Amino acid sequence: MPFRPQGNPNAAKRGRTPPPEETFEEASFLKTLGEKQKPVSVKLMDGQTVSGWIEYYDKHMVRLTREGAPNLFIFKHEIMYIAEDGGKRK
Repeated sequence: MPFRPQGNPNAAKRGRTPPPEETFEEASFLKTLGEKQKPVSVKLMDGQTVSGWIEYYDKHMVRLTREGAPNLFIFKHEIMYIAEDGGKRK
């Protein structure tokens, strides 16, 4: 006796759609952080965390400006996440 599932055979196809790969909110988030010079922490894929504010960004990289340390150009594929440090830059 072959196995036949009960119910509608198309029910599995009507499940939830997966979330989109891209929300297109990255540019507006980085623009807001840069315009307001908000302090951020950038966690890199190697586990290192650097702090500063985003002065410039483009499709492939972010420029992180730091006080008392050299500015960094960081490729986006090397960034795990960017988080606001809170407060306003002085």
